[in-house]
Amino acid sequence: MPVPATRSVHRRSLLRDDVYRSIRDAIVRGEIEPGERLVDADLQAWLGVSRTPIREALLRLERTGLVTAIPGRATMATPYDPAVVEESRVVAAELHALATRLAVPRLGEDDLTALSRANEGLRAGIGAGDAGRAVAADDDFHAVFVDRSGNAVLAAQLEQAMPLLRRAEYLHFDSAEASASAELHERIIAAAGNGEADLCADLVRRNWMVLA
Repeated sequence: MPVPATRSVHRRSLLRDDVYRSIRDAIVRGEIEPGERLVDADLQAWLGVSRTPIREALLRLERTGLVTAIPGRATMATPYDPAVVEESRVVAAELHALATRLAVPRLGEDDLTALSRANEGLRAGIGAGDAGRAVAADDDFHAVFVDRSGNAVLAAQLEQAMPLLRRAEYLHFDSAEASASAELHERIIAAAGNGEADLCADLVRRNWMVLA
């Protein structure tokens, strides 16, 4: 496999979670393409770590659906499957809606400011045609609700459900859809500011379900 060009940012002191995130992000961003084989030796050379954290990371990524292992044959970045992405979307939409419903009564002015700032970042990414910036800002937006929900189990479930969706967004970035999402975010912020938890949750669910 051709390793990503940014290998110099990695150090031998990477922890297991860092190895997991590095491989995950390379797959999500398309640096490691769908269907591409994942060879332990190449990943070790890229990340500068031993085989053990590499294998642990690949097992975790298999549970998220980003990696497929064929025993005795190969390990690869899972091929893109629209049907599986849609299944993940339904689950993620409901989890994000639940996080929002739990979070709204706990939100303060700093949280509302963070939501607005993240949405400004989304618009800036869209304007620049920068999928990475737009997706990162969208992550920041929804993370406010997930963090303020106070539910660690919910957050862990989203960690499993989200990577396939984020990869789909990178692979098929659509500025028109992203702009529509930013507009819907404004309604979400308004509902959150008014303490309308049920409306806010419904808008968040709609936000996830309308994305292609």
